[in-house]
Amino acid sequence: MNAEGYFREKIVKEDIGEEILSFAAEIYPICRSITGNGVRETLRAIGAHVPLEIHEVPTGTAVFDWVIPQEWNIRGAYIKNERGEKIVDFSRSNLHVMSFSVPVRQHMSLTELKQHVYTLPDQPDLIPYRTSYYAENWAFCMPHRLLESLRDETYEVVIDSHLQDGHLTYGEYLHRGRTEEEFLLSAHVCHPSLANDNCSGVALLTQLAKHMEGMQTRYSYRFLFAPGTIGAITWLARNEQRSQRIKHGLVVSMVGDGGGPTYKKSRRGDARIDRAMAQTLRHSGLAPSILDFSPYGYDERQYCSPGFNLPVGLFQRSRFGTIPHYHTSADNLDFIAPPHLAVSYRLIAEAIEIIENDAIYRNTMPKCEPQLGRRGLYGMIGGDKDAAAANMAMLWILNLSDGMHSLLDIAERANLPFAVIQRTAQILLHKGLLVTSEIAVDEPGVSGDMRP
Repeated sequence: MNAEGYFREKIVKEDIGEEILSFAAEIYPICRSITGNGVRETLRAIGAHVPLEIHEVPTGTAVFDWVIPQEWNIRGAYIKNERGEKIVDFSRSNLHVMSFSVPVRQHMSLTELKQHVYTLPDQPDLIPYRTSYYAENWAFCMPHRLLESLRDETYEVVIDSHLQDGHLTYGEYLHRGRTEEEFLLSAHVCHPSLANDNCSGVALLTQLAKHMEGMQTRYSYRFLFAPGTIGAITWLARNEQRSQRIKHGLVVSMVGDGGGPTYKKSRRGDARIDRAMAQTLRHSGLAPSILDFSPYGYDERQYCSPGFNLPVGLFQRSRFGTIPHYHTSADNLDFIAPPHLAVSYRLIAEAIEIIENDAIYRNTMPKCEPQLGRRGLYGMIGGDKDAAAANMAMLWILNLSDGMHSLLDIAERANLPFAVIQRTAQILLHKGLLVTSEIAVDEPGVSGDMRP
């Protein structure tokens, strides 16, 4: 049974996709960068839903080989022609100004202006997204068609921004489980009005954190909302010892479009999160791509750096950099949709359930097959595909429950959804045909359904 079919059988009391989209729409207009008030405003919005702990790290603080940069804030920006018309106005789109642009107030020729303008000639109606975090510069971004229409005249150019010593800001929420071992869920909060990258990831993790409140889980779940690259580096520098508790992790971004889904494995390549995500996606009924690790991408490359080598993968729908919407004004709220957000949410939740419920059992009657029929366990196969799958699940579980194979091992070997294997194992346990192994890799059980 595919993931979507499984969830459709559940009673859905609220439309999780609509809730995620609603929050994404709330934070979409905010002008964010790697530092500044836009990040704080975004974290305050998250904090209205979950008890977020906010951290401020001063400019100049060393974090491994990096230094916390100055704080950047912007009040407005525009380009006016000689008739006083604002041909570009930051208030209409915060993508119009390159992030971290230094302040400017000048009159200049079109030739001079063009040296500070970014466009997309191949996508002439779109505004590109550009940054200059670590080099002093300024620029505007505009549709190429607009640039080509400009007259050869003098333009008034204003960027009302300021760079000054301040802080880098990030937020985290810890859902405490029965153990101190942690599952890290991370989303970057530094991009301005880009809906898929990454309002969608921030909104999804916010709703997931809300949904987990009050649930009993084996693992503790750390939700981290931080600026990309420098934020993850800062968290790792400030939590080097604590990072050893992370046993599983996901970086979440671009989860609102209809592509993929895509999963990039951790540097280890065979971590349990890698296997859980692969198991979930292969039985999703979708067309997933499962990629090997590479040291380019989002914050998984920091968590998977050799000095940490944490078991953290990257989950997306469309892969970053492969779609025409990527880092352009086309990545707007029309590009993401509740059904895609809901499926992304449910796929992540299903992978979490695998991590929570994986366990090792031992067959109490290992010498030949036990007689299942007299226990009322053998269904009539006769064309009933569900009965056939359940029967095969029982046979695989009984054969491989030798105290050495986990339920995830069995699901992979049997090529059956983990949920089928897990439910069938509970039936066999109830019938006395299985006992919990003394060397179980994880204690089974998550109290409550992780899915909406």
